[in-house]
Amino acid sequence: MSHHASLDPALQAAIRKVGAFAKNQFVNFSSSHIQYKGKNNLVSYVDIESEKMLRDAFGHILPDSSFIGEEGVDEYGGNGYTWIIDPVDGTTNYTHGVPFWAISVALMHDQELVLGYVYEVMHDELFSAIKGQGTLLNGSPIRVSDTPGMDKALLATGFPYTDFSFLEEYMLLFTDFIRASHGLRRFGSAALDLAYVAAGRFDGFFEFGLNPWDVAAGILLVREAGGRCTTFSGDEDCVFARQTCAGNTQVHAQMLQIVEHRMAGKI
Repeated sequence: MSHHASLDPALQAAIRKVGAFAKNQFVNFSSSHIQYKGKNNLVSYVDIESEKMLRDAFGHILPDSSFIGEEGVDEYGGNGYTWIIDPVDGTTNYTHGVPFWAISVALMHDQELVLGYVYEVMHDELFSAIKGQGTLLNGSPIRVSDTPGMDKALLATGFPYTDFSFLEEYMLLFTDFIRASHGLRRFGSAALDLAYVAAGRFDGFFEFGLNPWDVAAGILLVREAGGRCTTFSGDEDCVFARQTCAGNTQVHAQMLQIVEHRMAGKI
């Protein structure tokens, strides 16, 4: 067992524990608990407490690690490992009582993704990946779809909600994909969208303006499930790029053609 694989049981246990806390709070969550970090940018005590619980647990598992998270101050350790955490991906769904949200956790070692977890709490689906060992859903292997082309592909995306710099171009891009594909979905959690690509439920995903904690775990899930995940220009270095295009190899290639045609030189 590799060193990274040996961490897996403790990490899954910690993530499930935080999931149980978040699920318990979800049942009786009140809109009075919502705070605003900016326009359409929500946070609640559940996000804050969940991230604290994850940081505490992971800090014990790998002491002297660095942390990048949505709700906490970045921390810098000296062991070469960095945790990238979104305690509730899909906070808007969560605060409105929509049961489609997830915990997203990735671990990087020297800028390389080595572990990824996306836990869809309400349906108890824990997607996990260890670099070089494939992607699992509740312990069983999963793969990206074998959909051969865009005309039969079901795609997922997200709409801009804080950065509207390229809204007109982006709306035209949506139109392109709606015309070219079998359908386009917007569920409100990029982490889960990527996990669903890894599981073959979606054939592709694209979005602009995402943060590393939204996508880091999902990127590894897709790649270890046999898919591709890049920037809009095809660059593999996409964790911090704020551009994500993912899918099985055939659909991904066709998606890039559409994205590059519409967005080249504009972002």
